[in-house]
Amino acid sequence: MKRHFYFVCGWLSLALGAIGAVLPLLPTVPFVILAAFCFARSSPRLEAWLLEHPVFGRHIVAWRTRGAITRKAKIAASVAFAVSIALALVFAPWPWSMVPIIAAVVTGSWIWTRPEA
Repeated sequence: MKRHFYFVCGWLSLALGAIGAVLPLLPTVPFVILAAFCFARSSPRLEAWLLEHPVFGRHIVAWRTRGAITRKAKIAASVAFAVSIALALVFAPWPWSMVPIIAAVVTGSWIWTRPEA
C-alpha cells in the first residue's frame, strides 16, 4: 500500500514538474527531485531513469549529496519570480498582487542561501 502511494505521488510530482516547465510561478526541478524521492521508495527503475536523465539527473544528485542548487537554476527561479510579480501587479487586485511578492521573498531567499552545485 505504501509503495503504491509513493508511486502515485512520484507520477503526480513529475506531472507538476512538467506543468512547471511552462508556467512561470510553478517550479520544475523541485517537483522532479520530489518525484525521485518518491520513486526511490516505489520504483528503483524510475528513480534510476531520473538520476540518469541528461537534464534533471545532475540537479537531483547535487541536491541529494550537498543540498546544492546550480547558479543557473537560482537565476531562472529569480527571473520566474520577477515575471510572476510583474503579471500580478498588472492583473491581480490588491491584496492578491502581494502573494507573488511574498512568495518570491520567502522562497527566493531560501534558494539563494543554498550551496551552489
